[in-house]
Amino acid sequence: MMRLRPTVAVVDLGAIRHNAGVLKPAGAGLMAVVKADGYGHGAAQVARAALQGGATWLAVALVEEGLALREAGLEAPILLLSEAPPGAEALAVAARLTPTIYTETALARLAAVARGAPIAVHVKVDTGMHRVGVWPAEDTVAFLLRVREQGLEVEGLWTHFASSEDDPGTTAAQVALFSVVVDAARAAGVGPSIVHAANSAATILHPETHFDMVRSGIALYGVPPAPGVGADLGLEPALSWRTEVASIKRLRAGERLSYNLRYAMPADGWVATVPVGYADGYPRRASGSASVLIGGERRPVAGTVTMDQMMVDLGERRAAPGDEVVVLGRQGDKRIDAWDVAGWAGTIGYEVLTGVGARVPREYVG
Repeated sequence: MMRLRPTVAVVDLGAIRHNAGVLKPAGAGLMAVVKADGYGHGAAQVARAALQGGATWLAVALVEEGLALREAGLEAPILLLSEAPPGAEALAVAARLTPTIYTETALARLAAVARGAPIAVHVKVDTGMHRVGVWPAEDTVAFLLRVREQGLEVEGLWTHFASSEDDPGTTAAQVALFSVVVDAARAAGVGPSIVHAANSAATILHPETHFDMVRSGIALYGVPPAPGVGADLGLEPALSWRTEVASIKRLRAGERLSYNLRYAMPADGWVATVPVGYADGYPRRASGSASVLIGGERRPVAGTVTMDQMMVDLGERRAAPGDEVVVLGRQGDKRIDAWDVAGWAGTIGYEVLTGVGARVPREYVG
């Protein structure tokens, strides 16, 4: 996208490489989760950096995402985290994407495409999150046997944790059930060569979940899976979101501004307008509580975030058009991170990152 507006998301690929090295356990592989355009960072660029940092697998949610990585020249194994939609199996197989399956219908469709070719698949087990996966989990061995009967290779067996960032009891129960399933599969002679379960939080907090490979998403981008989780690891946030002051004006105490005039100036002071709004992915729900960095200080967003712009109460500090504004990232010794914005908007850091819109150009460094 042509960059004319002074608004940009800067992605540090050196941080991605560093984080991959930090997250890869000594005794297990690392799968870099690059779905949702690499959590808004750029899937192909992040994938290359993660592989350079020590990852050996990539993971995406959609067949389209996997195809885009292949078109970008990525040759590493790519796991589809959900079953391919009906009719997409042939495309996935042709692009050497590794299918995940967990239903009889998906198994039948894939077997029809394979026509006896030994296509490797990963089978997902529902151990308690109840989104997708073989359920009841105790039925997994029978399902694996049917996979083998169809001529497919059971390369991987995996599960996903519901709350590994803050609920060790539930996580332990899921690990216990998954371990029973893995042992039963091996005893039945359909054991996989790759067992994986750990998401970012489990990778950091629960080493017993590492098995053969861990799957890191949010932490790969330098953002903790929950506030404080992994704070001592030295993860480096990879994305910063920057713009500039577009205009300033001085308002008197009591003057109201932005849509619906919800914000009243607490005192005489300067107001800056900056060219970032909810159409760029900045959450409108953060209106009334958000801040940005200007001149090395946190300054409150004044009133309602609008589609293309928002206003900032500078108090008595005067800025000038062209002065840097940090929406997400560091300025001087101050930082605003994804969980700060999430807290203001009543959401999670994941949504903040993936919400940074396509009309915000990405610039790559490192």
